[in-house]
Amino acid sequence: MDKRFVITIGREYGSGGRQIGRELADRFGIKFYDKELLSFAAKESGISEELLKNHDEKPTNSFLYSLVMDTYTTGYSTSTFIDMPLNQKVFMAQYDAIKKIAEQESCVIVGRCADYVLKDMPNCIKFFIKADMNAKISRIQRIYDYSEDKARDLIVKTDKKRANYYNFYSNKKWGDSKSYDLCIDSSLIGIDGSVDVLQKYVEIRLAGCGDRGI
Repeated sequence: MDKRFVITIGREYGSGGRQIGRELADRFGIKFYDKELLSFAAKESGISEELLKNHDEKPTNSFLYSLVMDTYTTGYSTSTFIDMPLNQKVFMAQYDAIKKIAEQESCVIVGRCADYVLKDMPNCIKFFIKADMNAKISRIQRIYDYSEDKARDLIVKTDKKRANYYNFYSNKKWGDSKSYDLCIDSSLIGIDGSVDVLQKYVEIRLAGCGDRGI
């Protein structure tokens, strides 16, 4: 495939979205960005990677929402950036990193409002991965050796954090099918089946790109 494209993946915690994204990237022979995005953003912005990790996918105080929107509508100066709260700087660093990566190469990007950041990119393909709660609990227990209650609590809290972050910065609803091109339940078809479905969807989409002038 000779056309640059970006696949974004929103995911419920424990759904296997990260693994699905990595395997999808491997099948297409393109780069994969999850935590890797933080390293890229740190190098580009000058913000330490540790700070980016500590504030990753965490919304800032809601009263700053208008500042966030004004920043991306009118642009920002160096002095404006310096005066911004840390969570806002982290979002901006990731926003700029996602834009720059998408301009340079085909890739898979997990989370961090990437689908919203790249909303005007015609060859951006947006997926969301969900799963049954019992399946998510079993996966988290298997990976981290947590009790059922601890796994459930972690899933609920992590998904709440992700939803708050996405809903705040994108002004859309996390997990709403209208926000994505395709939503699938990985607990029904498994990790490999999910990768198969998404791969086929991407191939069909890209095969039709010429008809839409992309």
